[in-house]
Amino acid sequence: MVYCSPWLTEQSFFKEDFTPAHADKFLFNLAPGIAMFVALITGAAIPWGGTLHLFGTDYALQIADLNIGILYISGVVSIGVYGIMLGGWASNNKFALLGAIRASSQMISYEIGMGIAIIAIVMMSGSLSLDEIVRQQAGFHWNIFYQPIGFLIFITCAFAECNRTPFDLPECEQELVGGYHTEYSSMKLGFFMFSEYVNMFISSALMASLYFGGYNMPFIDQLGLPQNVLTLLGTAFLFAKIFFFIFFFMWIRWTIPRFRYDQLMHLGWKVLMPLAIVNMLLTGGAILLKNGL
Repeated sequence: MVYCSPWLTEQSFFKEDFTPAHADKFLFNLAPGIAMFVALITGAAIPWGGTLHLFGTDYALQIADLNIGILYISGVVSIGVYGIMLGGWASNNKFALLGAIRASSQMISYEIGMGIAIIAIVMMSGSLSLDEIVRQQAGFHWNIFYQPIGFLIFITCAFAECNRTPFDLPECEQELVGGYHTEYSSMKLGFFMFSEYVNMFISSALMASLYFGGYNMPFIDQLGLPQNVLTLLGTAFLFAKIFFFIFFFMWIRWTIPRFRYDQLMHLGWKVLMPLAIVNMLLTGGAILLKNGL
């Protein structure tokens, strides 16, 4: 058995930029960049506020108002699995590869349930634009009141997508040494770690936008405030919701132990996915009844 002192582990493996001799160096260096890049560009379609009127010009607090914003986010999130899989495979380490396989199967499994939960929101709003979905929730018409089951499915899948406890099996150090990033150190390991926190922030922003009205504040329009003040207050309100969900992420981490891997896959395929399909069918039936069909 090889023993590494705590000093050696901390100093060498977390600060020194180490690349295994038999690793695929190009893919080994590319994988953390993919994970970080995908995490950052996901926020391009999220509306962070209303419209600011400055110097005679209106500025929307959104990088890209895509009419297919939901599809864009779903597609970009799906690419994130490549960074994890490449990182585990390029390391030329069997434990890292095993962790990457577990991580990719987990992410793919829970992306399906998350996508079906979002379909119910799309059916209700009739739009794939995140900005339009947020606008329709003005006046305290938040989707959480109409889609509580969908929200529970979404937030559970978000925990799994972000590899947060109790779904942090890809990094289960007791079983896999360190998971898919076992061979990574220095800033490459930092990219993997930081991308998870960026994903947590983006997931919180998505939950706030899809289910809790985004930047809409209940009854604030009745105060008669200037447009720019309303916009800034709405942005602050959105970030307050995001910080609440981040606190919830961390609260769960402190409270609940991780699942076994068979329990994790059972929950994704046999519980969340059928529940998401039932929720989608109930939403479609409710829409038909509302329209008198």
